[in-house]
Amino acid sequence: MRKHTRMLPVSLRGILSALAVAVAAVWQIAAPVPSWADEVALGEADIFFELNDTDGDLGIHCRLDGDPWRTMAIEDPRGRRMLQTTVTGRLARQGLTELFFESGEPTFDELPPAVFFARFPEGEYEMEGTTLEGEELGGEDVLSHVMPAPAEPTVSGEDLPDGCDGPPTPVSEPIIIEWPLVEESHPTIGESGEIEVELYQVIVEKTGQSPLAFTVDLPPDVMEVELPEALTSAGDELKVEVLVKLDDGNSTAVEGCVIVE
Repeated sequence: MRKHTRMLPVSLRGILSALAVAVAAVWQIAAPVPSWADEVALGEADIFFELNDTDGDLGIHCRLDGDPWRTMAIEDPRGRRMLQTTVTGRLARQGLTELFFESGEPTFDELPPAVFFARFPEGEYEMEGTTLEGEELGGEDVLSHVMPAPAEPTVSGEDLPDGCDGPPTPVSEPIIIEWPLVEESHPTIGESGEIEVELYQVIVEKTGQSPLAFTVDLPPDVMEVELPEALTSAGDELKVEVLVKLDDGNSTAVEGCVIVE
């Protein structure tokens, strides 16, 4: 038997269409605001890599700062939780405002760079916590596999040796540490790409009866620092480190030892 479809009058279909539009508009106005809209933003949420090009090791670091919180978690770009921490006991009544960690840094013989980077994929990492008042607290940061090329320092005109396992390189005063402009990504570690240097950091350590710890951060257009003569004297052995830091936090360091003649 042939069935006939009953058609609604044109006027009735128009009324129903208008009613559907009106309901949708009311729903948009009355719909509850999603919880993330009330989230308290972290004041600082940074995740980044540090490479020691001399020793051959990599580590992942994170720095968080914000309102006092009881819980904090970090998820990778695939939604996998890689850190969960909860403040308990009397400390829970105070809460924490800062968190900094750095991972273990096995050498490349134990953990090749490709395996390390596979553990921590590129992309946006979510930081989510709960404040003392029960509000949601959060932030995010993008992690990149692009590392800066290492600096190539000289100390008083002598090439900085590769590490401190061998005898220190003799250098004369004044102690001037300088290096060429770093403009490229690392040639063999991580991904190639454009870089923007945020700063150079120079660290000088002296051991012995008069220990010295000298650290200075330099803007990206300054590639030279001279140690004050009062800080060193003949016979001093110095460990010199020069670090290149990008605007996303990733950094590459080289180090070596010299002795003042």
